[in-house]
Amino acid sequence: MWLQQQWYKGRLHPLLLLLTPLSLLFWLLTNLRRSFYFIGPFRRYKADVPVIVVGNISVGGTGKTPMVIALCQWLKEEGWTPGIVSRGYGAKGPFPHSINVGDDAEKVGDEPLVIRKRTDCPVIISPKRVEAAKYMAEQHPDVDIIISDDGLQHYALKRDIELIMLDAERGVGNGWLLPAGPLREGPWRLKGSQWVVSNYGRHPFARYVTEVENGQWYRVNDDEQTKLDKEQAYNAVAAIGYPQRFFNSLRDQGFEVKQTVPFNDHHEFVESDFDNLTDLPILMTEKDAGKCQSFARGNWYYQPIATKLPDSLKEQLLKELERKQNAH
Repeated sequence: MWLQQQWYKGRLHPLLLLLTPLSLLFWLLTNLRRSFYFIGPFRRYKADVPVIVVGNISVGGTGKTPMVIALCQWLKEEGWTPGIVSRGYGAKGPFPHSINVGDDAEKVGDEPLVIRKRTDCPVIISPKRVEAAKYMAEQHPDVDIIISDDGLQHYALKRDIELIMLDAERGVGNGWLLPAGPLREGPWRLKGSQWVVSNYGRHPFARYVTEVENGQWYRVNDDEQTKLDKEQAYNAVAAIGYPQRFFNSLRDQGFEVKQTVPFNDHHEFVESDFDNLTDLPILMTEKDAGKCQSFARGNWYYQPIATKLPDSLKEQLLKELERKQNAH
């Protein structure tokens, strides 16, 4: 947590200066790897259908999952049959695996399970996205477009469109690559893309801006929609890329939050994590709720969020997809 906080400050902390040689090594290795895919000797796989990668150049918290969900819902309205491939961060395998709505989040990954439930589209997880894409074609031959949840730096799978998500509030942080900064690739990657999308405001590198809307509240233990009393005080937890955004959102909505407890992204919750919080009802994200359902109390609640795609983005995507589909 401390390290991530320092990444988004204006100046490098003296301790981060010690990490800059590792960042330079990271830059060298990632550029060599990218070159090996684009000029050889590594091979790339081209799917029989268009592929959209939704990714980012920074570590976590840019709104990839809500974007994947919004894209799938919109594409279905436009007559497409989307399927999603994902790494399945933290998933136990075996791989590849086609997610069912009744799967355990700890076994298949929290984000892929949310996507499966929200979109009702096939979701295949595998650390190797090429393997997932091939399995998608075998198991779901009706799928006519693949959305890759994350995977911008997984060049083995060729892509037709790269949607690069950017948090307008935090931007590219201190501009350094890992581990001295939050970046997997340099800001040049944004300047070279026509599909940079910012959340929570406009960023100079972004061509499109999405709106993020808060949904209704649901009980964690049974997924029943409910209405919360804002006269009541609450505690809150979050194990997402940028927990503070969730906590800020709660206060912006008028909730009185006594304790806020951030966890590392993809934290695997256990009941003891909540030992000091059960004096009040608990609020959490949809992503976290799936990992708490088996032991949640009746006064624990989660709130889904939804990304609203701008008309300009939808219009340009349709034009590009029609062109790509004809090429396939």
